Amino acid sequence: MRRSISHESNDMEVHRVEDKKSELFKCGKELFSTKGFKDTNIADITKMAGVAVGTFYNYYPSKEKLFMEIFQEENVKLMKTLTASIDMNDEPIRIIHRMMESNIKGMLENPILMQWYNKDVYAKIERLFKDENGLNAADFLYRDAILMVRAWQDEGKMRNDISSEMIMAIFGAIINIGMHKEEIGLQYFPDIQYYLTEFVMKGLAENQG
Repeated sequence: MRRSISHESNDMEVHRVEDKKSELFKCGKELFSTKGFKDTNIADITKMAGVAVGTFYNYYPSKEKLFMEIFQEENVKLMKTLTASIDMNDEPIRIIHRMMESNIKGMLENPILMQWYNKDVYAKIERLFKDENGLNAADFLYRDAILMVRAWQDEGKMRNDISSEMIMAIFGAIINIGMHKEEIGLQYFPDIQYYLTEFVMKGLAENQG
């Protein structure tokens, strides 16, 4: 009986911990969405969640870390929506253009994701995004995309003298230039990614026979 009670007590404690973290996550998401990252502070989040400020640090080391978890979740949701809405039987360049256009539109319409284009915010979260390897949060997208690239190569729609892994690395490089917005010039984003994608896709579609 004592052992059973002990297990029940541990289970209740785990649920309490999960509930508090979930509440902080939910309240953080709501406040970041309505007030923005810059104007939301930890005290705002804990007040809405009904916990002490000190409790926040039991789950997250910083406001940036909480925001990044929320950002990654929203990013994965957007990626899943995009892949489900696009006709994968279309021509490669149309598919990639559609994905880029839909991704940009989706980010600008999402109050969390649009923070990526806010110059007062992105510098604070870019380093954490890199350290957390944020792009790998969408591993499912990479697996689906590399299969699609290999299918295009088999069908003669894409160069096969370049490995599918290298082609995926090229796509990754285009995505990663978003982490160098300031050096390249904020006024060029997100159009620069669109044009680079077009140039790359036309080059990859060249007949090598």
